[in-house]
Amino acid sequence: MPTTTPRQDSPPTLRPRDRRRRRVIVITLLGWVAANAVALAAAGRALPFDWPGVGDRSAAGQVLDADLRALEALLIIALAYALTRRRAVPVPELAARAPGRRAALRETLLLLAYGACGLLGGFVLARAFGWHPFGFHLAGSVFGTHEHVAPAEALTWACYNAAVYGVVPLLWFGRRHPAAALNLTSRDRRADARLVAVVLLVESVVQFAALRPAIVGLDGAQLALGVPLTFALFLLGAVLPAMVFIYCLLVPRFLRLTGSVAATVVLGGLTYAAMHLWDAWTVFDSPGHAALSIVFLLFTYVPPGMVKTTLTVRTGNAWVHVWAYHALVPHTLVDTPHVTHVFGIR
Repeated sequence: MPTTTPRQDSPPTLRPRDRRRRRVIVITLLGWVAANAVALAAAGRALPFDWPGVGDRSAAGQVLDADLRALEALLIIALAYALTRRRAVPVPELAARAPGRRAALRETLLLLAYGACGLLGGFVLARAFGWHPFGFHLAGSVFGTHEHVAPAEALTWACYNAAVYGVVPLLWFGRRHPAAALNLTSRDRRADARLVAVVLLVESVVQFAALRPAIVGLDGAQLALGVPLTFALFLLGAVLPAMVFIYCLLVPRFLRLTGSVAATVVLGGLTYAAMHLWDAWTVFDSPGHAALSIVFLLFTYVPPGMVKTTLTVRTGNAWVHVWAYHALVPHTLVDTPHVTHVFGIR
């Protein structure tokens, strides 16, 4: 009687989309580990940055802090997925908000070139007046700076960014695409509001616990004037420019070109980091300092940029990240003391 060997079940195979997602995750993790190695090798005991808000923490401690902030961002991303698991916008629908692949590639390259020109123009304009170069953050934001920022610099920074990255691109693309195609409408306002409330609450608790923001030391008059002024200044100079340029325009095109949510989230984070190239603390006076500046730009801005992209992709609404994870926390919470100092509010 012939014997038969039991059939071995073949291991499950990953679908192309799953393999692409795994590849993106692996490459991103390897890149992060490599950035850790570069930072530790190039920094020595201390970093060359003007960070009065950080104190005397060692370079290794700063790298560890960056890793913990990245972990916190991943937890926020997981929270966003959990809260939107039953209502996430289908990937094909979101990708369809961009034009066909050839047109999407052309528009993406033009937008990135336009963003680079905007950074160059911000450098030239600011230096002409003896100011810090204009990027997506006002000099002294988040980390602080020992150099004083004049009110004229702060107002010009906000107006420049609002015009270059917000008004001009929105007018150009708004004539060709409806608001829904620009991620400016909500499919479910109540669900979006619930997501905003939860993420805002969680991030506020984290910011208070980790940073102990100096806003708690301001008096009533400083809060009454400084909070709305900070909110308006950073809404114009940082929040709306980032929303329009990256999350309304580039994110749907990234998704159209890659067909991958994971790749889109990473590209959104990298673009967000690139738009902060001129942060006042960066130092480019030597190859080693330049490498550290690039690494810590990535450490500082890729994780929150990925969170913002995730919130946009999962809801199809670029306004969600504005209120949940940008305008109020961190900027109004963290930067109000800086703005009160800039404008002499006592």
